[in-house]
Amino acid sequence: MQGNTLKKISTISAVSVAIFLILAKYIAWSTSGSVSILSSLVDSSVDMLASIINLLAVYHAMKPADTDHRFGHGKIEAVAALGQSVFIFCSSLFIMWEAIQRFIHPQPIEHAQTAIVVTCLAIVVTILLVSIQKYTIKRTKSLAIKADMVHYQSDLYLNIGVLVTLVLSSYLKTPYLDPLFGIFVGFYIIKTAHTILKEAFFILTDRELPQEKRDDIVKIIMDNPKVKGYHLLRTRTSGHGEFIQCHLEMQGNISLYKAHDIAMEVEDALHKAFPKADITLHQDPLEIKEDHRTEFEE
Repeated sequence: MQGNTLKKISTISAVSVAIFLILAKYIAWSTSGSVSILSSLVDSSVDMLASIINLLAVYHAMKPADTDHRFGHGKIEAVAALGQSVFIFCSSLFIMWEAIQRFIHPQPIEHAQTAIVVTCLAIVVTILLVSIQKYTIKRTKSLAIKADMVHYQSDLYLNIGVLVTLVLSSYLKTPYLDPLFGIFVGFYIIKTAHTILKEAFFILTDRELPQEKRDDIVKIIMDNPKVKGYHLLRTRTSGHGEFIQCHLEMQGNISLYKAHDIAMEVEDALHKAFPKADITLHQDPLEIKEDHRTEFEE
């Protein structure tokens, strides 16, 4: 419940901050005509749309498993992250197009002081939001919140770059720094979109957990002296938790009750290392060798 509350606070804060930044940056852009500010405005607009998607996705992802979704609704967060990557990519293309046009037809930045003040304010507000999101991710491991945080971290770096660009452009009286920075931001945002897209794709395609985590799982299983071996270890993540399935090999002459107790010992140990994992363990007699056609052991 505490994790769900943190997710709600983070998503509502993100939407509120995005709306505030859009209004502030629109005022700064309309008075200055800066491509850097326009880039930041477009980025914040995409952030707001993405944050609204996150708000809806997190709400649905928190719903418990039901008869139609036995494994829960966690992958909705990955779907939301996938959609965000598309929005981010499109916004980067728009920013670069505007920057190229301004580079071909340079214009001086007007009322730079207003734009500088707004940018400083945006930096402070974004730092506060990112801090909230980092704390939430640490406690919940939410992919949707993580994707949203990547947006706002990009926005933070973008705002810092905009501030430097505005100051240098005003001081050096050159109109080319502004569009050049806009092009740089466009490429940076494309890289961000690729990162989010890849992570969401891994979740939606049931990619195995990282090898380090799989090694930890194997160690925990084999640390129990009553377990003589294992096979058919399968893992995946749903965004906010892991799924672990494995067959445990035990002496065939022990009772079913004893085999159950051993499996519960292993499950308890795994839960200590993976507290949010959904764990399914199957007990097999060591003496019986089964042919698992879908097994891919390393």
